[in-house]
Amino acid sequence: MSRIGRKPVPLPKGVTAQIDGDGHRITVKGPKGELSRTLHVDMALALEENGVVVRRPSDETRHKALHGLTRTLVANMVEGVTKGYEKRLEIVGVGYRASLRGQDLEIAAGFSHPVIVQRPEGVEFEVPQPTRITVRGNDKQAVGEIAAKIRKIRPPEPYKGKGIRYEGEHVRKKAGKAAKTSA
Repeated sequence: MSRIGRKPVPLPKGVTAQIDGDGHRITVKGPKGELSRTLHVDMALALEENGVVVRRPSDETRHKALHGLTRTLVANMVEGVTKGYEKRLEIVGVGYRASLRGQDLEIAAGFSHPVIVQRPEGVEFEVPQPTRITVRGNDKQAVGEIAAKIRKIRPPEPYKGKGIRYEGEHVRKKAGKAAKTSA
């Protein structure tokens, strides 16, 4: 475990990192909470004055790829406990809307019943308007996954564009059926 990565992951002011004895589990604490993750057994982590350093055992392609992944995962943890992550979704369609029911999300998307989305731990929902949903949290993977599950309830369809989409997502529309002309 002698090879060191090019850039250590810097720890901003107010953020602390703790690495367990074997160097494969890291816990990062900051103003937005605490995240913990077990990383690949081939990668080793070390705390130095300028941040968290990821070490790999060799320069094999596989180890280089794991090294980059591990460094990115640690950097995302640090960003999550300092700034946090958010995904915004918009709902398009007549009668389609969202509302909060306690801490859970209730979505009316053209079905015979409203769809309830349970709030996972570490993620919070906000509904500023009935056609807008904001998903926030400090774990990038959890925020992205729950936003994708919400979008999957009623993905945007290509003819009218109705459905749930990410904010700013462009939906390519198809031409409808052409009227048949008789000769």
